Amino acid sequence: MRAVIQRVKGCRVDIAGQRVGAIDGGLLVLLGVEAADTAEDIEWLAGKISRLRIFDDENGVMNLDITQSGGRVLVVSQFTLYASTKKGNRPSYIRSAPEPISRPMYEQFVARLEQILGTKVETGVFGADMQVSLVNDGPVTICIDTKNKE
Repeated sequence: MRAVIQRVKGCRVDIAGQRVGAIDGGLLVLLGVEAADTAEDIEWLAGKISRLRIFDDENGVMNLDITQSGGRVLVVSQFTLYASTKKGNRPSYIRSAPEPISRPMYEQFVARLEQILGTKVETGVFGADMQVSLVNDGPVTICIDTKNKE
């Protein structure tokens, strides 16, 4: 699994002009799934994201995690995170898991993150043409790949 995590002042997901998910502040997680991903990847990544200390404490030091900061999480599926641009100028998405694999993995990831955080996680709509709007806070953007745990 691959995630791009952005600390945000706010973000929202719209589909055809309709709001489907939004948070005032916290984390926007763009999530990509590849066919080789397992339940272990879900567990590791959900845990890692929930423990990331990227929110400011009272001294202005990034020392708080999402729960301590009182923020929320919005997760959006994004198969293009596995784009390969090695050949030519048209990206290949062959490493992205097909929908019968990626949809359940995405849903399991969201459910596990909700369990860990003890709160609802906002989402986009899997496979939809979404418009994602955000105000990055910092800016703080972190990329995590479960295949690079070391």
